[in-house]
Amino acid sequence: MSEGSLEAPERHPIPWRDSDYTDPEKLDGELRRVFDICHGCRRCFNLCDSFPRLFDLIDDSETGELDSVDSEDFKPIIDACTLCDMCFMTKCPYVPPHEFNLDFPHLMLRARALEAKQGKVSFAAKQLTKTDRNGKLGCGASGLANWACSCSNKLTRPVMQAVAGIHADATLPKFSDTPLVEKAKDMALVVNKDAPAFGRKVVIYATCFGNYNTTAIGEATVKVLAKNGVETEIVHPRCCGMPQLEQGDIAAVAKSAEATAKDLGEWIAKGYDVIALVSSCALMLKFEWPLIVPDDENVKRLSEATSDISEYLVNIAKTEGLADGLSSLDGGVSVHIACHARAQNMGQKAAEMLRLVPDTDLSVIERCSGHGGSWGVMKDNFDVALKIGKPVARDVKKQNPGHVVSECPLARDHILQGVERLDGDASELSAATHPIELISRAYGM
Repeated sequence: MSEGSLEAPERHPIPWRDSDYTDPEKLDGELRRVFDICHGCRRCFNLCDSFPRLFDLIDDSETGELDSVDSEDFKPIIDACTLCDMCFMTKCPYVPPHEFNLDFPHLMLRARALEAKQGKVSFAAKQLTKTDRNGKLGCGASGLANWACSCSNKLTRPVMQAVAGIHADATLPKFSDTPLVEKAKDMALVVNKDAPAFGRKVVIYATCFGNYNTTAIGEATVKVLAKNGVETEIVHPRCCGMPQLEQGDIAAVAKSAEATAKDLGEWIAKGYDVIALVSSCALMLKFEWPLIVPDDENVKRLSEATSDISEYLVNIAKTEGLADGLSSLDGGVSVHIACHARAQNMGQKAAEMLRLVPDTDLSVIERCSGHGGSWGVMKDNFDVALKIGKPVARDVKKQNPGHVVSECPLARDHILQGVERLDGDASELSAATHPIELISRAYGM
C-alpha cells in the first residue's frame, strides 16, 4: 500500500438512495475508520474546527486512541464541518484513488443525512434553508427586513439569537428592494458588436444571493459582458440547494438539481453558456449535482456548460480578448479566493481577472475566511468562525486596501467583521463586494 497519493483527487457519486447510506451501524463504522486515519495523520489540523475537535477528543480520552471514544461524542466534529472541501482538495493524502478512499466532507454530509432522516434538524435550521421564500419576503419588505437584521438593532437581534440561533453580532446580508431578475427587465444595454467576443450568448443563473441580496453583482456582470459583446439573459428558477445540502437534505438538492438542469437545459440547447454569480452555487452546478444525480443527462450537460463569472471572463480574455477601455482602480485591491472557488479546481480566476486591470496594486488572499455559509453566523459558531478567519482579517488590515472583494460576498462581510475586531477601519472601503464589480468600475460603468 502506498503512503499518500500523488494522483489528482477523484470523487465518487453519493449513494444517498442506498439503505446502507443512512444505516447507523454502518455509518458509525465508517466514521471510526476515517477518524482513526485522520488521528494518525493530522495534516488538516489548521483547517476547519472539525479537526481540532477530533484530535482533542481522542487525545483527552482514556487511552489516547479512538477505541476509548464514545460515538455519541462525534456530533461536535460533524457539526463543525462547513463542507468547504479544502481537506479533500488540498490536504488529505488519502483521497481516492488512494486505497483508503477517504472523503471527509462527504462523510460529514452522510452523517447529517442520517440526522435529517431521524428528524434531528431543528425547525429554525430548516426555515433558514428556504432561501427563495425568505428572499421573496425580504425583498417585499426590504426596509423592515434590513432594519430587523441590522447588528445595531438591539430589539430584534437578541430575539433572533434566542429563537433562530443566529448570533446577535453576526453581519447578515441586506435584502434588495427589487430582485435582480426584475431589475434586469429595465436594463436596456446595447451589446458591443465591435468587441472581439461578439457572438457569445450567456444565461446568468442569478443565485439566491445575487437575486435577492446583492444585485450589484449581477448588474455589473451584465454590463461587463455587454461591453465585451456578449448577449445575456438573467434567470433564477430556484435555489441551487446548498443550504439544504448543509443540513443533509440530499433529496431536496436532487429535486432542485433535476428541475433546474431541465430549465437551464433549454438555454443550453439554444447555444447559451451558463454563468453562476456566486462560487458556492457554481460549485453545486458543476460538481455536486453530478455526484448526487449522476444519471441525469440534463445535469451532465449543465455541469459542462457552467462557468464561474471570473472563470468565464478570463476565458474571453485568453480566447478572443477583452474589449478596450479598462482603466486603473484607485486604491489597492485585496481579493479573497473563496474556498468554494478553490474547490472548483480552476485556479485563482478572480485574481487572474483583476490582473487584467492596468496599473492596479493587487494582493491575493487564499485562505479560509471562517464563514462557511450559514455556519459562521450561528450563535455556537460565530466566535470560532472569527478565530478561523483571523489570519485573513489580519492580512487585510495590514494591506489597508481601497477595495476588498471575494467570490463569496458573505465571506467578504465576515472578513470585514474580523478586521473591525482587530481595531481596523473598514469604513473607507469601496462598496464593491465581488471582483466583477471592480471590472465594471474599471470600465467606467
